[in-house]
Amino acid sequence: MSILIDADTRILVQGFTGRQGSFHAERMLEYGSRVIGGVTPGKGGQEVLGLPVWNSVAEAVAEQAVDASIIFVPARFAADAIMEAADAGIGLICCITEHIPVHDMIKVRAYVSMKGCRLLGANCPGVISPGKSKMGIMPNQLFSPGTTGIVSRSGTLTYEVADALSQLGVGQSSVVGIGGDPIQGTNFIDVLKMFAEDPDTERVVMIGEIGGTAEQTAAEYLKTHHPNLPVFGFIAGMSAPPGKRMGHAGAIVSGGGGTSAADKISMFRSMGLPVADHAEQLAEIVKASLEDRD
Repeated sequence: MSILIDADTRILVQGFTGRQGSFHAERMLEYGSRVIGGVTPGKGGQEVLGLPVWNSVAEAVAEQAVDASIIFVPARFAADAIMEAADAGIGLICCITEHIPVHDMIKVRAYVSMKGCRLLGANCPGVISPGKSKMGIMPNQLFSPGTTGIVSRSGTLTYEVADALSQLGVGQSSVVGIGGDPIQGTNFIDVLKMFAEDPDTERVVMIGEIGGTAEQTAAEYLKTHHPNLPVFGFIAGMSAPPGKRMGHAGAIVSGGGGTSAADKISMFRSMGLPVADHAEQLAEIVKASLEDRD
């Protein structure tokens, strides 16, 4: 099994005719994902990659079964695109777009929740269930099928860790990038719960970073609800100066609140969760745990 998407997931691409949308849709098709077409207002009736283009999500859903939508539209239109997908009843909406204003995302998250849909992102790399389907921008060749789940705030670190695991023969069940913005449609706890309920996920790698307290909250959740789920952590940002924004909109350390990398690492270790100093070491720790089990 896998979480969020599998080989049967039918994917719609919003912003299909744009450079990013068409490029990544082609990579998704190469991976074997079931992309059924896309949406660009005013360009309905055209074809991209041999697939149909519709003017609206509603038109697409009226003609095709759609399980999930991935959004590649400029930030100023992204909130409307997400809500359009929710209005059409699409169950899983993945927004790759970055630089969406926080006040837009506050409204969007509430709206999507009201509609009973799940939003992944924004500003995230997407999700991949290796060997089954990919809905996102992650490089195809870095992932391999297996039983290790990955949930991450950082796109680049997701790729590094997955590649390091794959090189050691440790495959992945599903890999989920939740994005690094302050307002997220799906958080660590949401994904950890899905992994804990997935019979094909035997352990989880959680990749965090400075800013906020999401990692601490997730660690407390694990201790209370899934104490037997093996979880391995990595927190980026040990060298970040306090108070300075570092890349992601959510990666800022403010006074107090345990938002620094050191604070997060300290809490993880106090709760018995192994934490690595870098991506390669994280893969080695996971590999070693498998060898100890055998």
